[in-house]
Amino acid sequence: MEQEKIKDLVEEALASNDSLYLIDLSISANNKIQVVVDGDQGVPLSECIRISKNIDGNLDREEEDFSLEVTTPDIAHPLKMKRQYLKNINRILKVKTAEEEFEGTLTDATEDNIVLQWKAREPKPIGKGKVTVKKTVTLEYKEIKEAKVKIVF
Repeated sequence: MEQEKIKDLVEEALASNDSLYLIDLSISANNKIQVVVDGDQGVPLSECIRISKNIDGNLDREEEDFSLEVTTPDIAHPLKMKRQYLKNINRILKVKTAEEEFEGTLTDATEDNIVLQWKAREPKPIGKGKVTVKKTVTLEYKEIKEAKVKIVF
């Protein structure tokens, strides 16, 4: 299987819906094609079917047998693209960098970085007891080793 040909077919299918984008494309040794797409407002099942039909209809199973799976990223998978951060503004993220881990609400995502905010209890500067303070950190994308959305029930 030619990965470039399949990627072109995926991009062709995605061109008709600007809110969708490719997250991952893999082809295993036994020709299992897995396509992971996401969207700015989510991805309806009908779009996964449409993308699948576009790929399947342009490949010849007589020439080379394959299996095809078009999915959306599940919540356990880390965020990979900047557009995914934009989609998750106001959600709680767990972010790992080389040195630290942060958990906070994603308040902003720009071209270069993200901003997380959370509340922490810290000792009062003077006297006994603790006070709740609002913390903020700005992280560049290149610093982020892994970022996952935290589901709160």
